[in-house]
Amino acid sequence: MKDYIVRATAADSQIRAFAITSKEMVEEARRDHHTSPVITAALGRLLSGAAMMGTMMKGEKDLLTIQVQCSGPAQGLTVTADSAGHVKGFPRVPDVELPLNEKGKLDVGGALGLGVMSIIKDMGLKEPYVGQIALQTGEIAEDLTYYFATSEQVPSAVGLGVLVDKDGSVKQAGGFIIQLMPFTQEEIIDRLEKKITEIASVTEMLEDGNTPEQILEIILGEFGLEITDTIETGFCCDCSKERVSRAIATLSKKDLDDIINDGETIEVKCQFCNKAYHFDVDELKEMRK
Repeated sequence: MKDYIVRATAADSQIRAFAITSKEMVEEARRDHHTSPVITAALGRLLSGAAMMGTMMKGEKDLLTIQVQCSGPAQGLTVTADSAGHVKGFPRVPDVELPLNEKGKLDVGGALGLGVMSIIKDMGLKEPYVGQIALQTGEIAEDLTYYFATSEQVPSAVGLGVLVDKDGSVKQAGGFIIQLMPFTQEEIIDRLEKKITEIASVTEMLEDGNTPEQILEIILGEFGLEITDTIETGFCCDCSKERVSRAIATLSKKDLDDIINDGETIEVKCQFCNKAYHFDVDELKEMRK
């Protein structure tokens, strides 16, 4: 099944909601970056959250970037999403190995440790909007919940999950974001908060065969759920040999001369998808001009 995002409202538009199934996206990132299980889970959660957040933006060229810089062995993660459901990302250290946490789950919080999460929105204005928080748990979902509450003043519940199979491949991945509008009635807030505490984890709901629509029905069915939109989503890198050559061309003439004088074909890899591009000496000399 292809990955997709659903957008919805509930309680007469007092609640807005997003849910995603992202198994293919996270598996593609795992294959591209050869990630260990705990990094697959960390990067997968961030990709899933960013994909949903990207579709909250209005403009076709709007871009959202989430950067995590941290003191744990993972060191950091970077993910970029657009408003059309395309997302890409990479880990600083792809092969972190850690024992399971006390709940018997992949220790994403331990891999990240203390750190900072930056959310950068480039909406075509003179300056991008930057929101920054200290990591609360390093488990990603709680950190995004805290970001929405503090930086955007939008009370939210974020659930994200990645289930890694015994062979290291991605068995399930997905998540949801539930947000309260400023005019939400207290009684709705109380009922929703109670409901959120009662639901199973994202990966359990996905393992039970629930689609994004059904996950939102489980959480918001009693509030009059209305699905408003379905958007295809996926891991999508827009790198090309031309773009990479433009980046190489920005090197100083001395650096380019040093590379040319080595007389070897060079390999340059895209950070986001790990695709390798090769440039021979003649191509490098063209750039030097």
